[in-house]
This record gives sequence, structure tokens and C-alpha cells, in this order.
Amino acid sequence: MQAWLCEQPIGIDALQWKELPTPAPGPKQVRVAIRAASLNFPDILIVQGKYQLRPEPPFVPGSEYAGVVDAVGTEVRGFTVGDKVFAVGGVGGFATHALVDAARVLPLPAGFTFEHGAAFALTYGTSYHALVDRAALRAGETVFVLGAAGGVGTAAIQIAKAVGARVIAGASSAAKCELCRSLGADATIEYSRERLRDALKQHTDGRGPDVVYDPVGGELAEPSFRSLAWRGRYLVIGFAQGTIPALPLNLPLLKGTSLVGVFWGEFVRREPQASAQQLQALAQWYAQGRIQPVIDRTLPMPQLREAFARMGSREVMGKIVLVNPG
Repeated sequence: MQAWLCEQPIGIDALQWKELPTPAPGPKQVRVAIRAASLNFPDILIVQGKYQLRPEPPFVPGSEYAGVVDAVGTEVRGFTVGDKVFAVGGVGGFATHALVDAARVLPLPAGFTFEHGAAFALTYGTSYHALVDRAALRAGETVFVLGAAGGVGTAAIQIAKAVGARVIAGASSAAKCELCRSLGADATIEYSRERLRDALKQHTDGRGPDVVYDPVGGELAEPSFRSLAWRGRYLVIGFAQGTIPALPLNLPLLKGTSLVGVFWGEFVRREPQASAQQLQALAQWYAQGRIQPVIDRTLPMPQLREAFARMGSREVMGKIVLVNPG
């Protein structure tokens, strides 16, 4: 097998595309011949040693992938060689093969391409868990999505619209705002040139959004939180801007608002049945054409460095997918 090996988590430049022995699965593992793997922001943090998950080096990064089962452990039930699957393994995806616990593998739903399967579970799982489960979003409410042209942002727009909510999408460029409108956003805010609080007042008749979905953090967090409507919910998804913001605790007091943490990976670990039910609901929406991953571009697996560079430049709209021949 071939894989991008991280021997020291000091950054992207330390990754090496190497020939490695193809491992046999343990009793509770399956081996997946990877057809496609998507790049997520945590993948950058992991190879820099800055993420919650800190695998022991050397390791192969790549948290989310899809492919074909080509070997099965002795204690695995429910999977056989030849099954099409997708997985969120935490690591292992930027390779031609990966070993993964069978509990982290799901059958690829009918109608899914490998590219869509690789770009689906983490972003759509996160956004569904955030909006439907944690925020209890209802039809007719208004959601403001920060970083709306990114992977989780595009998923959040589609899921909020599927619920029946009104969506205001925030993005950093006119092109990204245009993409958000094409996905169903009712209004957009180009926050690189618009004053965020004024724009949110304008688009909500002064009331403010009911829910803020924030994978960005940084300097946009406080004005977004201050803009919430009465009983609003602020979803903390991540910190793509690089800075973890600090909020004055009198802010939730003043308007009865809630600050809600969203950690989908831990939710999957602690509540696997609930997570599986949510992914089944998402697969039904996909089959109905209500949601579909936005693919910025596909690249051959050996071009991982180019994919990292594009994500680091903030140019990505949707997700980058790396593919193996097959």
C-alpha cells in the first residue's frame, strides 16, 4: 500500500508519500481499499499537533473516506469483502488502504458515489447534530451560518433549509456568497466588507437570528453572539480563523441566550445509536435530492500537499476530495 505518513506532527511539510506494508485487520477491524478521502479542517490541525485527537506518530492522517472492504477481521459481523462503505476513522484516510474498527464503518447508501460518501458523514453529521439535535431548530426560525461556503457551512445551509428554516449565510467573498445563494440561502453577508451586526439587523428586521452556527470563531464570534434574538442559541463548531474567542458571560444573561458546544466525534463515541439514526435520516434526504455534498475539486491522492495549500489559502468552496484509481 501507499500512504501519506506523518512521522512528526510539525506541519504539512513533514508528510511523506511512502510505500508501506499492507496490514492485516485485527479481530474487530476491516481493511478498506480507499477510493476517495475528503480533506477536513481538523486534518490540518492533526498534522500540526494542535487537535483534540493526537495520534501517536507515525500515523497516516485523513479522517473521512469511502471505498471497498477487501479484508475482514475474525470477529467482524455485518461486513464482507466487496462491500462498499464509508468511514470516519479519525486517521488513516490519505492512503490506498486503511484499517478501521468495524464500529466506525457504515454501508455506503444506494446512489452515493465514493466521492460523495467520502465528503458526507463528518460535515453533514456535524451540522445535523448541531442544528437539529443541539439547537432544536424549528421551521420558520432564522439561522446565521458563519463560514457558510466551507464544508460544514454548505452542509448547514442545506440541512437548515430541509428543516424549513430561513438561512442567512456569511462568507468572505462575493463568489462564496453566490455559492451560498445557489444552495438555498435566503440572504448573504459578505463580512469582509459589511458590518456584521448592521447586516444581521437588516436581514432580520432588527430581531436577530434564532441560531448562530459558528465554525469560524475569532473576531466574528462576539458580534454574532450579540446579534442573537431572545432565547437564541449559539453553536460552537470550531475555530477555523485560528483564534478561540472569549465572550463576556453577561451576554447570554441579557437575552436568555444559550452557548452550545458541538463535538460530533465525541457524540458518535458516546451515543452511537443516536448518531446512526441521524446518518440514516441524512441518507434519506440525500436520496430525495434535498442535500448533496459540494465538491470544490477532486485531486489524485499523491497531491495531498496541493489540497492542504488550497485549504490553507481559504479558497475552498465545499470540500476537496482526494481519489485513488480503481
